[in-house]
Amino acid sequence: MSDEDEAQDLWIVTLPDHEATERLARIVAEELKPGDLVTLSGGLGAGKTTLARALIRALAGDPELEVPSPTFTLMQVYDGSRSPIVHADFYRLSGGYELVELGWDEMTENAVTLVEWPERADDALREERLDIALDIAPSGGRVATLSATRAFLPRLLRLKAYRGIVERCGWADAVRKPMPGDASVIRSYERLVKPTGETALLMISPPRPVGPPVRRGKPYTTIAKLAETVHAFVAVDRGLRSLGLSAPEIYGEDLETGLLLIEDLGSEPVIDANGPVPERYAEATRVLVHLHGTVLPQVLPAAEGHDHSIPPYDLEALLIEVELLADWYVPHIIGNQLSGSARAEFVNLWSEVLGEIIAAPTTWTLRDFHSPNLIWMPEREGLQRVGIIDFQDAVLGSPAYDVASLLQDARVTVPPELELKLIGLYARERKQFDRNFDVAAFARAYAIMGTQRATKILGIFARLDLRDGKPHYLKHLPRIETYLARNLAHPALAKLKGWYERYLPRLIPVDDTPPSS
Repeated sequence: MSDEDEAQDLWIVTLPDHEATERLARIVAEELKPGDLVTLSGGLGAGKTTLARALIRALAGDPELEVPSPTFTLMQVYDGSRSPIVHADFYRLSGGYELVELGWDEMTENAVTLVEWPERADDALREERLDIALDIAPSGGRVATLSATRAFLPRLLRLKAYRGIVERCGWADAVRKPMPGDASVIRSYERLVKPTGETALLMISPPRPVGPPVRRGKPYTTIAKLAETVHAFVAVDRGLRSLGLSAPEIYGEDLETGLLLIEDLGSEPVIDANGPVPERYAEATRVLVHLHGTVLPQVLPAAEGHDHSIPPYDLEALLIEVELLADWYVPHIIGNQLSGSARAEFVNLWSEVLGEIIAAPTTWTLRDFHSPNLIWMPEREGLQRVGIIDFQDAVLGSPAYDVASLLQDARVTVPPELELKLIGLYARERKQFDRNFDVAAFARAYAIMGTQRATKILGIFARLDLRDGKPHYLKHLPRIETYLARNLAHPALAKLKGWYERYLPRLIPVDDTPPSS
């Protein structure tokens, strides 16, 4: 099977033999999901049924499945590995109206649907689709032209880019396997498995859509300094690896579509059934010591002719994050709205507290340095035993932020005694790097950034439930509320604590735990 890049929004594939047709079917099948429509166009003898049969067998995971032509039955339904498969042939139809009495919409709503002769009832088919037009090649075999409409077009372009990457990097024979999603609504991962058992990860991170303006004509993502393209991941990844840390090696990339083929660091976590593994958390803490004790560049190369400037974690970004509490957590979880004066006081108090953070020296703040993004690799040595992923939103900010992110993990409870022990480890080893390291100032910054992060995450997890339909994040709210109360006990946050006590008293128990710092 070979590709011709004659048109940017088309994918033209030559199919010299049956094996090439089956290979194309497997490639397309790996991309399809419930609700997708694939139309197969071409004249008599062009190979539509042959390709449909190969697609159905790939979707069903059964290479020997009997797949008769539906020319006379009109439709045939199969059990797929992820969803039902509907195979239809419209050759005998005279219009889309004939599909109504067949219950077409209900039957295909959650299925992968393959339609031959779609032009016979095109008025009844939804516009979003993948079309595969087949024709007989002059030199023999077939030519398949893949095109797409509406939201399917970016998926087709990514699929085309994916094939280019894996063929260049020697992974064309790998099978794609979905992986559990993270909190991101635009980024996903798949594991690629070769016949030999070797694995790699496919990171799918298309350019972030520009959201509506929320403040001074800028969208939330711009204000909060969230990465808009995959260039940021590539730049920070290479920066971390240059420091001897275990970020994944990048095997291949298509930066325009947001695809990266990266090293699979494994799946062994830094936690176990009982929670944080102290040895692993200690080594992760030392990774931060190493990072924060190093003079780091603020601009990193991402690609030839394209540098990435790590943005500052400025007051505007920090404030819009804490305001997520008022935007999402208070109305959705507490069940009321803050008054305009209460919200203004909240913002003013946070502006005052964050002033000293903004004025202090900064470092790379990876922003999501916590258990879901840390991989334990016992086969390596020293700091390289800690694999690091998910750092594309890195900013220049307080070193205390990532320490708080690790030791006040939103998804697993870090016991106060372990938190205190590892804060001490961090402070001692930072002092060895820098005699001028101010332990008291760090403890103060740790409480402030821990409070900022907990406040933000309460809002984010409420938003994930209400807006994104991900209710499982709500189970973590009590843990984050506990971290918040513990941080607010620090004297530096006395005024801010008073605000939480007045407006959100459920977050501040009467018997506050003494500050961990």
